[in-house]
Parts: sequence; structure tokens; C-alpha cells
Amino acid sequence: MKYVIIGASAAGINGAENLRALDKDGEIILISKDTHVYSRCILHHYIGEMRDVDGINFVDKDFFEKNNINWIKGREVISLDENKKIITLDDGEVISYDKVLIASGSRPFFPPIENINDKENVVGLKSLDDCNKIIEISKKAKNIVVIGAGLIGMDAITGLLHNPNVHANLSLIEMSDRLLPLQLDKEASITYEKKLLEKGVKLFFNSKVTKLNVNPKNSNLINCLSLVDDGCDIELLADLVIVCAGVKSNTEFLQNTSVEFDKIGLLFNEKGETNVKDIYGAGDVSGRGTIWSVAVKDGIVATSNMAGVERIMDDFFFAKSTMNFFDIPTLSLGCQSIYEKNPSIIVESIRERNGVYKKIAHRDGKIYGAIIQGDLSYTGVLTQLIRLGIDFSKIKKSIFNIDYSDFFNINSELEFEYKN
Repeated sequence: MKYVIIGASAAGINGAENLRALDKDGEIILISKDTHVYSRCILHHYIGEMRDVDGINFVDKDFFEKNNINWIKGREVISLDENKKIITLDDGEVISYDKVLIASGSRPFFPPIENINDKENVVGLKSLDDCNKIIEISKKAKNIVVIGAGLIGMDAITGLLHNPNVHANLSLIEMSDRLLPLQLDKEASITYEKKLLEKGVKLFFNSKVTKLNVNPKNSNLINCLSLVDDGCDIELLADLVIVCAGVKSNTEFLQNTSVEFDKIGLLFNEKGETNVKDIYGAGDVSGRGTIWSVAVKDGIVATSNMAGVERIMDDFFFAKSTMNFFDIPTLSLGCQSIYEKNPSIIVESIRERNGVYKKIAHRDGKIYGAIIQGDLSYTGVLTQLIRLGIDFSKIKKSIFNIDYSDFFNINSELEFEYKN
């Protein structure tokens, strides 16, 4: 059997390792634009010079040799022919396959803002190449602007704040009324907001960038940007603009195929199967906001089915984010915008004496979402309640004091077992 995997991040790498474990003799080829294996979750550590390239690598140095995987690095897939079962690379090389896993991930999305494209000092943040460009430009920059205050935008800002070579004025622009609007409510968001303000970052909420203004001396650069901030027109100087306004799935090479994808990303089921036989998908190429742990499971499930071992994805959340900006750990489960606007869902919150913030959304004894900030020791039991769909309504104590003993027994193997 000849397997081809497209992409060398969480889904692709873990999928490749799983394939080798299941099929000792099959040929495995992994293709990636990247020339290094690295975790995209900690790129801000690289920007902040807290880790080097080896420090963000998540596999052993002999990973490919040990697993007998042919890694074709620095190459991009430009087309796929599902009838001939061949893949064409950007250098013209053609590779055949029996089964293929598409784990090509995503790239930064640049919104339709005037002059945002093809400028040397306008960069996204999704790859090691992006980081290297940001690091190089930021050394000389006097003013740096980050567009978007989601997880990637926060990574960019915190990375720059940690870098000892960055002495620029930093500004963060967000269309919503708070940082991390998809993950956090205002109460949790303001904790990070205060830290950014303490470090001199200018914050612009309810703001929209309308135009990037070209440098009159060099049309390949921008020197400032225009934005509307709470109805007022403002102009910000900018030697570097980092665009963190979302991502776009890497599915262009599927344009002339019958493989189904929508405006968001590649479509595949709980087994990782696409609509075309022998073509599978995993990870962020779905465009559904896949987190690292889910991408890993995606890759393992898809490659298991590729190797003839049936598995399904049945234990991940609609949305789950863990963050630790400024040494303040925070976990978000569920989508804030969904349950905040649903009148049938009860939302309770508490700020404890030690400063820990807890917020839980529930209905009919089932938990639909939560925010925990400051101490994540409580998140284990919450995660299990959600994953197993456990009804907590018969428990008389406060929802914020529920623990494992309320739902689980310890079996003879000293493991927690759910009790009905």
C-alpha cells in the first residue's frame, strides 16, 4: 500500500506515525511546504525568542528515519487527480498514491482592505516563515499594528512583548468589544486587557481598519493605516502590520477535482473520509477552528481508517481553547456567542476569593460551555461532564463545587469509573 500525506503539522505528523504503527510495510510519503516540523501553537515563543526552531519541534530528530517515512519538504501540492490517483508538485514531480490524507492546514486570511495585499511590511502569522519575517522587520520598526485580537492576534502581541529586540509602539485593533471574543466573555477578557495596557499596548475595540496607506517613497510598503474607532476616524503609523483576522483553508489544489469542500474548508466525516474513495481529511484544512488536540485525533482516526482499522471521532468539543497569556491560565469550552444569546441556557458565574473566575452555561442538567481562569484544576471534571453528557441536576451542591466523587467510583484498577 502506498500512502501519501499532505501537510507536516499536528494532523499530518501524528497521522503518519499512526500509519506506520498500523502498517509496518506500507510506503509512506509526507509532503509539506514547510522545511521544519514545528508546533503552530507556540509560534509566539519563537517570535519572543523564548524558544528556537528546535524548541518548537514536537518530534524526535530521527522521526522520519525511525518510522521509515519519505519526507518531501519545501514542496507544494498544486493539483490532485482522483481518477489517475496522482498528485503533482510545484516542481513538476508527479507522485502516485493508493490512499491520501489531506492535512494541508490553513493560511492567514487577509480581509478586503485597500492596499493590504502584496506589501513587504504586511504579514500574516501562521508559519515559521511568517515568524522570521516578523522578527526581522520588528527589529527596526518604531510602530507595529496587529489587526485582530483572537488567539493568533494575542500570540503576535505577546510574542513581540517578550522579544528583547523589539522597542516599537504596539497597537492591537479588534472589531469586537473585547479581546478573544470567540473564547472569552468581558469579565475574563479584561484580565488580559489590563496586562496589555500595563505593558503599554494601545487597544482599539469596536474598531475597523478601512485602508492601509502606501508609503509615498516606496509603493511596496505601507506607512500608516486608517481606522474607524467608535465612530471616529483615526490614523496610526505602522512600520509593520500583522494581520490576524482569520484563516483560509489550503484547498486550492482541489479546485478541478470532485472532492467536496465549501467556503470554510474541506468536508470529511467522523472517520476522516471525504466524498471520494481513498481520499481522507484531517485537521485545520476543515476550516472549523480545529484545535491542536483535535487535529492530532483527526489525523490518527483518518489514518486508522486508511489502514483498515475502523475508528471515529466521538470525543471532541465543538470548541475548546486553552491559553496562558501572562502566566494566567484560561480554559474556554463551547462557543460564547451561541450560549450568551440563547435564553433557554442558564449562565452562572463566580469570582472566588483567590481571584479565580468561573463561568458555566447549562440547561436541563447538561453543561454546554464554560470559562475557567486563574486555576484550571476544576476543568478536568467539567471536561468529563461535557464529554460524557452527564446530568448533574440531582447533585444538591453548587455547580462550582462539583468534583469527581459526585459522579465517579474508583475501580479495582484505581481508575475513575462513571456511576449512573
